[in-house]
Order: sequence, then structure tokens, then C-alpha cells
Amino acid sequence: MLEVVAGDMATIRTGRAKPDLVSNIDVLAYGSRMKLFEVANINAPDVNLITVQPWDKSLIKDIEKALAESELKLPVAVSGELIRIVIPQLTEERRKDFVKLLHQKMESAKIMLRQARQDIKDEIDRSEGEPGVSEDDIKRQLEQLQKTTDGYTVKIEEMARKKEAEIMSI
Repeated sequence: MLEVVAGDMATIRTGRAKPDLVSNIDVLAYGSRMKLFEVANINAPDVNLITVQPWDKSLIKDIEKALAESELKLPVAVSGELIRIVIPQLTEERRKDFVKLLHQKMESAKIMLRQARQDIKDEIDRSEGEPGVSEDDIKRQLEQLQKTTDGYTVKIEEMARKKEAEIMSI
């Protein structure tokens, strides 16, 4: 679950070039939708530049189109067999917008965690009354579930704090 949350948070721009920023963009390749990282080598040789080098040169136009149409709205330039994406510096207002987006993603992650907790709690509740399952066992399982949930909540909040610091740093 934390990998999903981390991947979701990685899609938020920080003003620095990172391959994760574009790696999950869908590209129409070979008649199906594929992730950019599946069809190209992605690098960040500079703090404000991402380079994309397709393994199959015939996909350059498809990759360029996918990048141009993505929600990131980044400038894309093709030079030969290499696609360059310049990451512009973020304004203070834009950084604050990204922090708001980060908080929305964090809340979504917490909702997902609460749903998973509820599903497990329902399973524990259903085991009540079964042979070999005491009230103490159920109480212990519920306490462990709450500890685990609290631990994940703390980890999600810590990930969000680090990402927010990254977004707000210039």
C-alpha cells in the first residue's frame, strides 16, 4: 500500500527533474497503451531537464504526443532520437497548489487505509463465536489491527511532510 501512495505522490511536480515525473504516462505503442518506462529510457541529467530515449525509434512521435497531452503540460522538444523535457521553475502560487494536491492525495491514502482496516475488522468480527477463538483473541487482533493502522497513518503523513518540504524548497 505504501508503494502505491509513494508512486502517487511521486507524480506531483517539485520543480526538479525526476524520471518518476513522466515514467507512468500512457503511450499508445504497438496498438496498446503502455507506460513510458516500458518503451523508453528516462533520465534526469540536470535539475531542470528530463531526457527520454525510446528503445524503438519509431515511437518518438507517439511518445511526444503522449507527453504533450499529459496533465503535466510540460514543454517537449525532439532532437533526433532524443526527447527533451525542460522543467520550468515553479512559482510560489504553483507550489502552494501542488501542496494542496498533495494533501488531497494524502487524504485519499488515509481513506484507502481506513477501508482496508474496516475489511479486516469485519473478518475479525466474523470469527467471533467460532470454536477455538476466544474474546481475548479477538480483542488482541483488534488492538494489533489498530496499532498497524496507526503505524501506516504515521508513515503516510511522514511521506507527505517530506514531499511538501521538497515542493516548497527552491
